[in-house]
Amino acid sequence: MSILKNFFGNSSEENQPSKINWIPLTDLDQLNEISVASNEKPMVIFKHSTRCSISRMALKQFENEYALTDDEVTIYFLDLLSFRDISNAIATRFQVEHQSPQLILIKEEKVIYNASHSDIDAETLKNKL
Repeated sequence: MSILKNFFGNSSEENQPSKINWIPLTDLDQLNEISVASNEKPMVIFKHSTRCSISRMALKQFENEYALTDDEVTIYFLDLLSFRDISNAIATRFQVEHQSPQLILIKEEKVIYNASHSDIDAETLKNKL
């Protein structure tokens, strides 16, 4: 039973607040802010499809493993179904192929790490900083 619970989660886990201080990515102008700010501190974008169970599993796994502070990294959350134009702009601006789910690490205005699906890993992100 615990394997199924780990795989599918349960409703009480979904209602718990995230320990990540997500910044909603909802405006194209934020991409300029992210790019400039990446010269001072690493920026992360997590692209999530709210209708995809694989994306939901990757998000929950990432949230469970995440152990970085706001001083180490700034992390943005993109609901790509609601903001497809921003997702497309990320692909163009940072020259990364669109994936969902997707984790993108930006430093000095360049993508230095990009992972999708089961390759999204909080420990790997931490090591890339």
